[in-house]
Amino acid sequence: MQAKTKPNWAGDDLLSQFVNVLIKTPPIYSLMKRQARQVLIKTAEKKGVPWREECQTLDNSEVKSFFDRVNNPNLIYPDYYQVPFHAYPEGNLCWQAAFEASPATKAMALRVWPKEELTWEKAQDKLRHSFYQIVEKYLPERISDLLDVGCSVGLSTLYLHRYFSRRQTSAVRTVGLDLSPYMLAVAQMSDRHGEIARWVHSKAEATGFAGDSFDLVTLQFVLHELPRDATREIFREALRILRPGGCLAIVDNNPKSAVIQNLPPALFVLMKSTEPWSDDYYTFDVERALKEVGFNYQETVESDPRHRAIVAIKPN
Repeated sequence: MQAKTKPNWAGDDLLSQFVNVLIKTPPIYSLMKRQARQVLIKTAEKKGVPWREECQTLDNSEVKSFFDRVNNPNLIYPDYYQVPFHAYPEGNLCWQAAFEASPATKAMALRVWPKEELTWEKAQDKLRHSFYQIVEKYLPERISDLLDVGCSVGLSTLYLHRYFSRRQTSAVRTVGLDLSPYMLAVAQMSDRHGEIARWVHSKAEATGFAGDSFDLVTLQFVLHELPRDATREIFREALRILRPGGCLAIVDNNPKSAVIQNLPPALFVLMKSTEPWSDDYYTFDVERALKEVGFNYQETVESDPRHRAIVAIKPN
């Protein structure tokens, strides 16, 4: 039997429409958001991620002093970024979202291998390295400039930088870019040894970088948070700023994953209630969009039981 291309709870299916009606009902939506947060926090702490302790430590830290260092006051936020998101009324534009991003990311990796006895560090290594090992097949022996788009609080950026720095003897220059100055303030403070060249507050659709600037651009768990029109614009920008032969590498939820397709109703309802662009993502032909923009699409491969890696190259 041919595998389904997407979950029944996404797109125009009846189940999806029913869940969307629930989400649009304010009292039910409010309950969903509270439940989603509690499930995330309890799951994380049960697995050894000190969610509340980490958030309290950040709140008591000097992190807010980094805000003005990274904030671009002239940036105009796109409409899609100014909607309730991840159970936060202000989306990613608040301190609570920034404080909880790291423990949420650590918990996410642990959910990929629920039956394995992994620490969050080992799960995170496994998650990132399974992606990078696919990507490096498409890279030359030496690369110099990397960009992590949608870098959040910088976990993905540091993993990216360290992985490819160990791969070669020459220096690697890595940049993290995000739309949230709150997230970037946490990233800047957490980068205590100054490993990352720059933390940039900008739109991924209009980065401000010169053309032909990077050898590798990554989108790590970003696409499912975007409407498809924004994704297309980001692909166009990535094509512009990559050097000829440079690589765009994407990792995100896999619509064909049996794990994703068979999530229990309680979990997929909670997921949809905190991810406003889920239907757009799970019904979007990413590979076709990459080709239409002008990339040489290479492959889509399962990087772990829940996620897929997609690789495309800028033509020479």
